[in-house]
Amino acid sequence: MPSTPKTAPAPPSARERLLARQRPTLKMTICDDLQLKADLEAARYALRRIKGEAADDPDNANLKVAVAVAEQDVAEAQAAFDAAAIVLRFEALPRPAFEALKKAHRPTEAQSEDGFEVNIDTLAPELVAAASLDGLTVDDARTFLDTWAEGEAALLFNTAWGVQNETRADVGKG
Repeated sequence: MPSTPKTAPAPPSARERLLARQRPTLKMTICDDLQLKADLEAARYALRRIKGEAADDPDNANLKVAVAVAEQDVAEAQAAFDAAAIVLRFEALPRPAFEALKKAHRPTEAQSEDGFEVNIDTLAPELVAAASLDGLTVDDARTFLDTWAEGEAALLFNTAWGVQNETRADVGKG
């Protein structure tokens, strides 16, 4: 008896795919070991340099070996960096939740005069905690924002804020 050919299921429609989308996420990577960071950058630089030389002389077997060695060096440096690094992940809030959070943290009169739309001092720890995928609490966020170096504290807030404005769409020619 002849078998009936199986048909592949129809791919999901654009609407189904849109409904299944995940909210945007961003990562902030912290590595306190400056030597590991320097080693990784040096390995990446060496790899770029040797790949450039190999591209100019594609038949050179020694350069092919050097590229493989440099790739291994990058992989080892990356593994060491990753083992020491702390990665914080943040996800965009549903828009109504983000708008409610901003509304709950109106700017002071002085901030408003300076053009601020929110009170960053009170919003920052709330937003960092709400957007955190790693369980950071408001108290954690407040501690980090108050005790970290200014640049790192700003990056923490800017990552939590930035994911709220992340755009993954493109208006292109159809």
